[in-house]
Amino acid sequence: MDYSCYSFSLLLLFLFGSGSVSCTTFTFVNRCGDTVWPGMLSNSGRSPLETTGFALPAGGSRSLLAPTGWSGRFWGRTGCSFDPAGRGSCSTGDCGSGQVECNGAGADPPVTLIEFTLAEGSDGKDFYDVSLVDGYNLPVVVEATTTAINTASTTADTDTVGCAATGCAADLNQRCPAELKVGDGEACRSACEAFGTPEYCCSGEFGSPDTCRPSVYSQMFKSACPRSYSYAYDDATSTFTCATAAAADYVITFCPDSTVSQKSTKSSSPSKPSEAVFDDDSWIASLATGGVSAATRRRTFSIVEASLTIAAIICFLLH
Repeated sequence: MDYSCYSFSLLLLFLFGSGSVSCTTFTFVNRCGDTVWPGMLSNSGRSPLETTGFALPAGGSRSLLAPTGWSGRFWGRTGCSFDPAGRGSCSTGDCGSGQVECNGAGADPPVTLIEFTLAEGSDGKDFYDVSLVDGYNLPVVVEATTTAINTASTTADTDTVGCAATGCAADLNQRCPAELKVGDGEACRSACEAFGTPEYCCSGEFGSPDTCRPSVYSQMFKSACPRSYSYAYDDATSTFTCATAAAADYVITFCPDSTVSQKSTKSSSPSKPSEAVFDDDSWIASLATGGVSAATRRRTFSIVEASLTIAAIICFLLH
């Protein structure tokens, strides 16, 4: 684990408040009605982050640092039950480790996945996406936080910088077809998981972009969340990049629409289900083009700033 990256970067943030560092910060924000347990898995050959799983209470946030060139995936687990020793399991997104920490294990589908490949050098690009290929369990959005985007006043400014927001803000558990639904609506399976046929799984004779086409099920996912991966070869509209020069950090928000159904997070006081659809005039599209209200943007970035400050102070005191 690259502790020198974490310690040095946090020390710079504490002493100077800014500066060029070789780490990317991922801040996880939970706007769901109950606790979400984020899990994380580094790709083969990449160092694990400082944790591979943790509890994130409703309204809470937590930041993690990743070194240059890191790649891997994140997801949210729901309906978890762990004893004081950290042993237990989750009803969706479980990683099979039997612990809060996933310890190198991936998520059991169906699950909404957030995938990242960070640039290796100063002149590269970060690649990121939100994928529904393995199904869906939680709404989630990813937003890049850069100086350029923070101060952007026009769509053109944001387009020049890149680093667009993406994700799936719609509550697909509420509109999941019966043949894909898990339990009482805790999650929504992909057609591949539900039926296991080559045409749905893009395997065998359907294992290429020319032969594997969108199904009626993947089209349903795509219509609700047009920026998310809906099937294996959905690259053109679903992969996003952010230039290293933008010095981006990322905010990953679970349940960005506070009116989303709370069934999947086991809330004791569910709110009215949202009918919001992730399309061109939705909240997330406005976020990507800088159209979100100043108050909303300030709240988002104040969470990031507070999380980094707390982490830096702790790191400084321990070192």
